[in-house]
Amino acid sequence: MTALLPLPVVVPLLGAALTLILVNRPRLQRTVSVVALGTNLVVAVLLLVRAHRDGPVVTEVGGWPAPVGIVLVADQLAALMLVVSSAVTLCVLLYSIGQGRAETSESAPVSIYHPTYLVLTAGITNAFLAGDLFNLFVGFEILLAASFVLITLGGTEARIRTGSTYVVVSILSSMIFLAAVGLVYAATGTLNLAQLAGRLDALPDGVRLALQLMLLLAFGIKAAMFPLSAWLPDSYPTAPAPVTAVFAGLLTKVGVYAIIRTETLLFPGGQVANLLMVGAGLTMVVGVLGAVAQSDMKRLFSFTLVSHIGYMIFGVALSTTAALSGAIFYVVHHITIQTTLFLVAGLVEERAGSTDLRRLGGLARVTPLLAVLFFVPAMNLAGIPPFSGFLGKVGLLQAGVAQGGPLPWVLVVAGTVTSLLTLYATSRVWNIAFWRAPQLATAEPVVRLPGLMVGATTALVVLGLALTVAAGPLFQVTADAAVDLRLRTPYVRAVLPGGPP
Repeated sequence: MTALLPLPVVVPLLGAALTLILVNRPRLQRTVSVVALGTNLVVAVLLLVRAHRDGPVVTEVGGWPAPVGIVLVADQLAALMLVVSSAVTLCVLLYSIGQGRAETSESAPVSIYHPTYLVLTAGITNAFLAGDLFNLFVGFEILLAASFVLITLGGTEARIRTGSTYVVVSILSSMIFLAAVGLVYAATGTLNLAQLAGRLDALPDGVRLALQLMLLLAFGIKAAMFPLSAWLPDSYPTAPAPVTAVFAGLLTKVGVYAIIRTETLLFPGGQVANLLMVGAGLTMVVGVLGAVAQSDMKRLFSFTLVSHIGYMIFGVALSTTAALSGAIFYVVHHITIQTTLFLVAGLVEERAGSTDLRRLGGLARVTPLLAVLFFVPAMNLAGIPPFSGFLGKVGLLQAGVAQGGPLPWVLVVAGTVTSLLTLYATSRVWNIAFWRAPQLATAEPVVRLPGLMVGATTALVVLGLALTVAAGPLFQVTADAAVDLRLRTPYVRAVLPGGPP
């Protein structure tokens, strides 16, 4: 099984090279991309089964033993993130193929879309599997380099303008991250996460806190925590629909994953718990208020994306087993649902030529299937029972109530209000775009939606429903992952069987 561990990184990179060679063979390009991401999904499922049954899977790259060499580690958290990210990236790829964006559209020239998308996937998987801080930084840089290309595909004025903001903010966060990596190495003499788990505890409290805050600042920008989230609502909506969908579903969650990993493995003890709670509360409330004020579907979903990051940070801040379990469950739920909603927005744009609510109406009558594809994930995001969004929110709110204290109770109230306002925002989209009489855009002749686009979106809607049906077993996996995160010893012993040097 350890031989399989590098494949989620290596296969997309090899696929990227091959699709670049096949620049004039679009059909072969599509086949290579689908096979590569399908292979990733199969390997990810096998790794999750193994990690859940036997503990973390570890591979020493190049045969160099830890902590000297680079290690890839798939514990239950990393393997679960790998499974859901592989499923989402595969569905989004199929959607983009159906849209023809990888074939003829100026938005995504065939010569660069597939290789760049596969490089992005390799960066995401490398970040999830990284066993040391520098390899985590490399994973971020790989996915960011690819995202710089994808967000500006087509070279339109709007994409170049918003893409420039995205690039500047990303480079800033990377500089902070790299500086933090250097300071961590200077203070401890290592970057291996398992070894750092012991050495950081021996540092003076002030030094340890400074390193923690630097890493939190870097990851907070990447995760779009308030007040570090102003860049996101302007950057994502202008990109092509499949690009926006995969960015919304996964890129911010890589930042959340990094926060979960470092706050539990490297900095346990809750030194910045109050800061995280304040940030979580403001992220939820400010984000959802921004969503309520929007008149464009993509911008509205961008603000709900920011808002619901707050739920995940809330679980990290509480740092109990129940809270971490709820946070991990909510990450899985939100990756799936937020990606689905952006794909639906792409279908609306394909059908009506716009996502501006002022120009939409009557979509439920014109395309009933599209209405269903929107309604199910929208209610899921809002937390309507019995969907997975409801179950994840209840798990987090129960953990907050169990923790007690003024700040957790404020977060419980903020989480409840955010859920209600999310319901209001999504219901407003439903009432205007789908339920009211047809407006200018939807009054145009019917445009037949490509079957592969609809099929890929339907697959993600079904996956979101599957999270509800399989919530019991999934919560068991997230609870086990949370226990391992709090213990730290399963991860450390898997990487360093002889104990930290």
